[in-house]
This record gives sequence, structure tokens and C-alpha cells, in this order.
Amino acid sequence: MPSDPAIRTLGYDLLPGGSDARLDVGHEEMLVNMGPQHPSTHGVLRVVLRTDGEEVLEAVPHLGYLHRCKEKIGENLAYYQYMPYTDRLDYLSAMNNNHAWSMAVEKLANIEVPERAEFIRVIAVELNRIASHLVSFGTYGIDLGAFTPFLYAFREREYVLDLFEQMCGARLTLSYINVGGVHWDLPPDFLDKLLEFLDYFEPKIDEYDALLTRNHIFVRRTANVGVVSKELAVGYALSGPMIRGSGIPLDLRRDRPYSVYDRLEFDVCVGDGRAGTLGDCWDRYWVKMQEMRQCCRILRQCAAQVPAGPYRAKLPKAMKVPPGEVYEEFENPRGHLGFFIESQGGTIPYRVKIRGPSFVNLACLGELCRGVLLADVPAIIGSIDIVMGETDR
Repeated sequence: MPSDPAIRTLGYDLLPGGSDARLDVGHEEMLVNMGPQHPSTHGVLRVVLRTDGEEVLEAVPHLGYLHRCKEKIGENLAYYQYMPYTDRLDYLSAMNNNHAWSMAVEKLANIEVPERAEFIRVIAVELNRIASHLVSFGTYGIDLGAFTPFLYAFREREYVLDLFEQMCGARLTLSYINVGGVHWDLPPDFLDKLLEFLDYFEPKIDEYDALLTRNHIFVRRTANVGVVSKELAVGYALSGPMIRGSGIPLDLRRDRPYSVYDRLEFDVCVGDGRAGTLGDCWDRYWVKMQEMRQCCRILRQCAAQVPAGPYRAKLPKAMKVPPGEVYEEFENPRGHLGFFIESQGGTIPYRVKIRGPSFVNLACLGELCRGVLLADVPAIIGSIDIVMGETDR
């Protein structure tokens, strides 16, 4: 063995016989295709990894495997006919997509939504936020080798889907919120069942914390991994848990209140680096876990304040929207979902453009995966929490 420890550190060894010559072990880079058929890519995402052994030197995401011309379809349908297509953007947050599209059309057409409908909408989207975060929690555990949290998360998610089924008859692609209000009023006993669910669900979040959040292996796999600094978060225009995990309290529900959020009390959850470095994978996960508690807080307030009255505005069947353009942003479970609509008059939009939060958040993947281990890539992608339906559109 060589006497100089630096030689051993660099991977060199002396030749037999005590010669000073060194063996050039060199490096051999390799391209690895992760996806598009890979469970840890959360959909049909292809990530080309340039690796040197177990170290990732570069990660390049390739999109387009789920492109379905969503924006062009919106330019060929009436405003209310486009609603089912918004369900298929972030298909884990259909209520939120419905609400965002409805708000944009209502702002463009100067439609006033009844107060009862606004409270029902908030109930629907906050329930959907819980359901979406439960999928994120459960699948993130699977990404890192823990299968049991997935079973717990989907057990509770079934209760939410049962409530959706009572609201509108569907469980995933819902199309419940529409321009002017909601399609149907709440069933007579819905609010009682909602409160029963909240009483059951809130203690379960403590179980999740004991099961996964404070699990030693989970913390070691996520703390200090995939760190998003505040500067990086702002530079890439990240939103949702991605930017809040870096300690920036940006939430449109509080900062630019829409619907009835200005009447509700809730906290904006942010990462604080308690398990490692501020903005790491664990912080982003922690934000979503705490947001579920705030969703329960919002839902209890809405259940106590829902007024009587109509659940949708009276609109003509062939609704004509005056000429103009609008851009409306909405706080989706994964960040800011934006709809730009240009109208030249008539019943069909002239131009539709969608800002998908998953698409924007994914842009920083190359920065986060540079210099990490190969096993850290699923942890980073899972913490970004993308849905390919709105990434490709």
C-alpha cells in the first residue's frame, strides 16, 4: 500500500516493486434512461441521467409522452364544455382545476357567483387538496422503499372520494364546479358526514408522523437532499409546497384572496430546516403534511358558515363572452395554476393558455440532481410531486 494517504484517496496505488508510476483508473460516464415507464417518475416522464458510477453528473427531463393538445381543444369548445378537460390536467386535483377555469371565465364574463356556491366550492377544493396530498404522502413512501404509508393514505383517501361521490356522483374526474357556481347543491346530510370525516381524519395525521415523518431511514433519505435555496426558488418561479418548503410564505389564498378565503383563518405552512437544510426534500414533504391540518381547519369553518340560497348563477345555455382577455391564477395543491383566455366575442374562446405548476416546478430538476447519488433521484422527483397530465398538457 502507498505510504501517502492522498494517493489512496485519489484512487491510485503503487505498482508492484515499489515503482513511483501510478495506475490511471480514470472515469467512465454512462447515460441511464430513467423512464418513461418507471414508477418513480410519477407518470410518463423520461429523465436521462449522466452518471459516473453512483454519482449523477447531469439530469435532463424529456417531456411530451402525455401531450394531448389541451390548449388547442379549449379553442374549439364552448366555455362550459371545456370543464371535463380541466379534470384531466392534474387528475389528482380535479376540483381545483374546475375552480380555476371557472374563475377565469367568470372574471372575463363579469359573472357574479352566489355566496352559497362559493362556500361549497371551497369545501370541494380543500377536500381535494387533502386527497391530493394523501396520494403524495403515500407514493413518496413507496419511492423510498416504505410500502405501508401508501395503504394508510389510500384508506383515508377513500373517505374523501366517497364524499365526492355524494356531491356529484364521480370520484376522480369530477366536473362538479362549473361557470357560475356548482352543478348540484350539497346533499341534505353532507355537512354532518364532512364533520364526521374530519373528526376521524385529523388524528390520523399524527399516525402518519409516527409512521413516516419521523422515521429514521426516511429522514436520512430526504434531509439535506435536493436543497432548493430561496434564490433558486424565486429564480425558477416555483410555487406551492416547492417554494413554501424553502421558507417563502407564498400562498395565493392569503396573498391574493379569491372566493371566500378572506373570511377564513388558516396558516401558510413553510419549511424551517428542522430535519436538515432549509429547502430540502424533507421540508417539502413536511409542508404538505401540515397543509392537511390547515385544510381541516378551513373545512370546519366553511361547514359552520355555509349560507342558504342558490348554488349557481342563472346563465343562458349559449353563454356569449364579451371581447377581452384575462389571466387568473389559483393555488393548486402543487402550486399556481394559471389560465389565460382571450375572447373575441361569442361562445368559444379565441386563445387558451395554461400555466401548469408541475411543468414550472420540474424545470429545476437538473439543478437539484447535479452531484447527488443515483438513489437520491427518486427522492428528489417525488418531493417535486409532479403530475404529468398538467406537465405535458
